[in-house]
Amino acid sequence: QVQLVESGGGLVQAGGSLGVSCVASGSLGGFYTMGWYRQFPGKQRELVADITTGGITNYVPSVKDRFTISRDGAKKTVILQMNSLKPEDTAVYYCNLKQLGQYYWGQGIQVTVSS
Repeated sequence: QVQLVESGGGLVQAGGSLGVSCVASGSLGGFYTMGWYRQFPGKQRELVADITTGGITNYVPSVKDRFTISRDGAKKTVILQMNSLKPEDTAVYYCNLKQLGQYYWGQGIQVTVSS
């Protein structure tokens, strides 16, 4: 089993910055992808960004150039730095880990951007 514990998030004004981080523990192999999804009210969860063990990143177009994802392999941590936040970024953000076809999720963390 894999456990994901998230921290960060909160409330910020439009144009501000926030970070969310996630620490993984449990049965981790050598290769896995970590990332962040978000869920708007009444919508399905969507990928925001992810990063492979080798450091290859992938972003949804709406956050590219504003958000940066990074990971610390030794600490089994992934961080999403969010800059130039917009009210439409308001959502619950979920940490995700993909390993051998299995998906693992954090509990979710609220990010609210006021206008």
